[in-house]
Amino acid sequence: MSDSQVTLRTRKFIRNALLGRKQMVVDVLHPNRPNVSKDDLRTKLAELYKANKNQISVFGFRTQYGGGKSTGFALIYDTYEALKKFEPHHRLVRFGEATKIEKASRQQRKQRKNRAKESRGTAKTKAGKDKKKK
Repeated sequence: MSDSQVTLRTRKFIRNALLGRKQMVVDVLHPNRPNVSKDDLRTKLAELYKANKNQISVFGFRTQYGGGKSTGFALIYDTYEALKKFEPHHRLVRFGEATKIEKASRQQRKQRKNRAKESRGTAKTKAGKDKKKK
């Protein structure tokens, strides 16, 4: 990342003691660049606020029409434990701090539920398994 081309400005800075974090809106000025990666933004914010990179969460960035400026949200947690406790799981997965939960597709889950409705008692567990109806 070329530091001369990217400028960070923070506004609406709030210290949230209850959740153990600082939260802010981040304006990123990046002329002559289409965008800036979230990983680069986390590194730059870590330098600015003297925090550890793995305690920072950035999300919700939108590039303005015409380019050159993006606006998003940043959370800087006091501890790594606070990040793991309060941050949504999908954002932890994005930053590589958690593993994605693999599950069947929504349609398959609905079909399994409806197949189980057709049987009674202990047979419901067998009906939930994938089988072909004749």
